[in-house]
Amino acid sequence: MAKEISAGGVVYRRRDGKLEIQLIEDRFGRMTLAKGKMEPGETVEQTALREIAEETGIECRIVEPLLVIAYEYEHAQLGTVQKEVHYYLTEAIEGTLKAQDEEISGVAWYEPFEAWRQQLDAGYDNNDEVLRLGLAKLGLAW
Repeated sequence: MAKEISAGGVVYRRRDGKLEIQLIEDRFGRMTLAKGKMEPGETVEQTALREIAEETGIECRIVEPLLVIAYEYEHAQLGTVQKEVHYYLTEAIEGTLKAQDEEISGVAWYEPFEAWRQQLDAGYDNNDEVLRLGLAKLGLAW
């Protein structure tokens, strides 16, 4: 069985004393977190930082690991694929927000409660726990 590893993260920043959370809108109109496939020679941490930068234009630093989500899916050529997605809590350090045209429709910063509402309304269910955990690590729980 083929195995695929991806990595990404919950990206946050503090701006004018306020906490903001980054969400992307994918090409299917769903709200999600930046993530992508590991390339040969990369660590999962390097993959997370590269994918966030590629998809959003924002350079980050990893604060801490959050969660690994594992599932299987069917691939046309490979058959059943075991997928692992490693998520990290990451802090934005520099860059200008810019959506990667070919993969995502948009990227924006949201105040934490709005980010959570967007996730519940238009996000993927398997990201609920990732975002909830990221917000909890930032001192927010509800």
